[in-house]
Amino acid sequence: MKEKKKILVCGGTGCLSAKGEQIVENLRNSIKEHGLKNDVEVIQTGCFGFCEKGPIVKIMPENTFYIEVKPEDAERIVVEDIISEKRIVELLYIDPKNGERVFEGENMEFYKKQIRIALKNCGSIDPESIEQYMAAEGYAALKKILTTMTPESVVKIIKDSGLRGRGGGGYSTGLKWEFASKNISDQKYVVCNADEGDPGAFMDRSILEGDPHSVIEGMIIAGYAIGATKGLVYIRAEYPLAIERLRKAIETARKNGILGEKIFGTDFQFDIEIKYGAGAFVCGEETALIHSMEGGRGEPTTKPPYPAESGYWGKPTIVNNVETLANIAQIILKGVEWFRSIGTKNSPGTKVFALAGKINNVGLVEVPMGTTLREVIFEIGGGIKNNKKFKAVQTGGPSGGCLTEKDLDTPIDFDTLLAKGSMMGSGGMIVMDEDDCMVAVSKFYLEFTVDESCGKCAPCRIGNTRLWEI
Repeated sequence: MKEKKKILVCGGTGCLSAKGEQIVENLRNSIKEHGLKNDVEVIQTGCFGFCEKGPIVKIMPENTFYIEVKPEDAERIVVEDIISEKRIVELLYIDPKNGERVFEGENMEFYKKQIRIALKNCGSIDPESIEQYMAAEGYAALKKILTTMTPESVVKIIKDSGLRGRGGGGYSTGLKWEFASKNISDQKYVVCNADEGDPGAFMDRSILEGDPHSVIEGMIIAGYAIGATKGLVYIRAEYPLAIERLRKAIETARKNGILGEKIFGTDFQFDIEIKYGAGAFVCGEETALIHSMEGGRGEPTTKPPYPAESGYWGKPTIVNNVETLANIAQIILKGVEWFRSIGTKNSPGTKVFALAGKINNVGLVEVPMGTTLREVIFEIGGGIKNNKKFKAVQTGGPSGGCLTEKDLDTPIDFDTLLAKGSMMGSGGMIVMDEDDCMVAVSKFYLEFTVDESCGKCAPCRIGNTRLWEI
């Protein structure tokens, strides 16, 4: 029997803003008009990552990767590609090195060095379909731990994996879970921190838009591991698409017995609710986030006590970032040795980065820890726009720092970036060229435009201070 064709259309925020919805509608209308409804399925997915070349349309099983697609291209895709089985050359990516057309995403420099764990399903499934998530091994890890593993053994796997928090702090996820599991209480909580505030960062948003069930699964596993029955997702209200897809995912998980009582026929129960933030950067810090969820002012408090001891409403609470939770199920399914085989000894696994600024390939990338800045910026990122000279890259948001040309061969991991005076942060990576100026005030970085008429730096917003070049 001939395999059913699938047309995958990027449904991330960026591509939707470029008429992605219209592309989906036009493709479905064209397929219906040509009598192909039983042979071809159009699926609106999450972010493919290659935002610079969106909207993206991918034809499966041929794996044909079309870029910069417009709504008017839909009919042509159906007639020429689907019906006549001919690739549309003009919509294929051009390799900047040799000028040749590339039809498979895997053969593009942007994707070659990527390993997708947290982004595993983004761009390949409908984020609003629990059936498609389960067909891609979704909730298999949850079933495994509930039916064959003790909470203590789950904590041990995550601890032994070396998974460190992807939200910026880089603290051992397993240790955090272990502390919470050992604290006795009538109620414990699992909190997903989706308050993504670093400049240029959009990793968490894209994961929730493209694969919300992976985060839900990670939260339920965490709840089982520490003995919690309630979960909360703290997400900024500026993420309407992520909120909507997460809300639908929670509802469908409940309807399918994945959330609520007697999950997978066991005695374990767990449910999730959504809490909305107002975009306060400080609420990305776990104690400030907890205060905000309680209805108080989002201000950090000194630790100890840590949330694992006294968190939400004074109960033991673990706070994990979206990307951290998206790694959990894959670690359970594939094991500690598999996860530790990726990345570095002290920073195993991968990290998702949002490449932004003066770079050719703006987008979302997931690379093994230890990949160098040079590889990310000049290979995956395609180098600096307009052949300008690279000046610096800012990592780690306001708490991070700027790395210059002399740092390009720095391996990207938690400890190395700290030693260089920067930090990983949640994964924002803003690239600057020779024309950019930055001012550093107590390690907070602001970008300004150069006044071309005088060739000097423009006055700073915070007074009469002049900017200086790095």
